[in-house]
Amino acid sequence: MKFRILAVVTALSAIALAGPSQAEDPQQVQQLLNTGECAGCNLYEANLAGLDLSNAHLIGADLRKADLRGTDLTEANLEGADLEGANLEGANLTQALVTNASLNSATLDGADMTAAKLYDVDVFGASLDGAVIVDAEIFGTGIGVGIGGSIEQINPEFLPEESP
Repeated sequence: MKFRILAVVTALSAIALAGPSQAEDPQQVQQLLNTGECAGCNLYEANLAGLDLSNAHLIGADLRKADLRGTDLTEANLEGADLEGANLEGANLTQALVTNASLNSATLDGADMTAAKLYDVDVFGASLDGAVIVDAEIFGTGIGVGIGGSIEQINPEFLPEESP
């Protein structure tokens, strides 16, 4: 029994001490560029700045620390994507589906999230200065009214009901 516990502790220690993920997989970057689909791909620290990735399927993709400045992600599917520390400054996320994703410590300054669907998205430490959030559906996400504009800019249908 002690041997099993020691083996488990050793295995977990090795995993915990492992270094950070390696940079993007060039073949997967090419796959994304060729097909617009890259579910579960390793795009860690990938330079995708300024690209047209509209309608891209990036379900469960690792986009941590990716450079997505000015990237067109219109109608992209980012369900379950990890965008922690990614730079999305000036990116177009119009009508993007961002659910069960992480935008922790991401830069979304000046990003256009018009009519985007943001459900259960982690945004701790994210910067949203000047972000456009118009007619977006926001549920279970730490984005409050006032970020990106006034209450009139966010579709009131998607705001929580006020208590009497």
